[in-house]
Amino acid sequence: MEEKISVWKANLTNGLIFGLIYIVYTLIMYFLDLSLNRTQGYIFLAAEVIILYLMVKSYRDSYLHGYIKYGQSVGAGVVIFLYFSVIAALFTYILYKFIDPGLIDKQLEMAEEMLARRGMSQEMIDTSMNIQKKILVPEFIAPASIINNMLLGTIMSLLVSIFTRKEGNPLIDIPEN
Repeated sequence: MEEKISVWKANLTNGLIFGLIYIVYTLIMYFLDLSLNRTQGYIFLAAEVIILYLMVKSYRDSYLHGYIKYGQSVGAGVVIFLYFSVIAALFTYILYKFIDPGLIDKQLEMAEEMLARRGMSQEMIDTSMNIQKKILVPEFIAPASIINNMLLGTIMSLLVSIFTRKEGNPLIDIPEN
């Protein structure tokens, strides 16, 4: 009889690989000084969908003999994103706390310019910037990124699972007991 492997154990490698891809991509964008470029964020978002699809499909084919129900697929995607989110949060903390603490100041400058372009009064800009200065600290950014990535990962998993689910024919396939 075949031993079943838990979804957590089976997707650990996928989550670690996904986290390493994030770290490499983030470092490349950092060294090219594109960390605050919105376009690269959209590019990575598209890459995340593709990577998640390939990883869930790999899980389906490697561990579930080519068949996966929609719920199993969503669960696998969420597990992959949980591992990814923890790795991303740890790296984000290291980036903002040790590698480049000035990156937060760049983000604050960009936010202030954006508020000024929207025509906000200086008093409103100052109030908003004071709030953002309290929130934009590595100790808050890292845990918030876990929540943000998990929400995004759940949505992506719901969408990707539409394409990765593959259920067998119940009249032909022998159910596993």
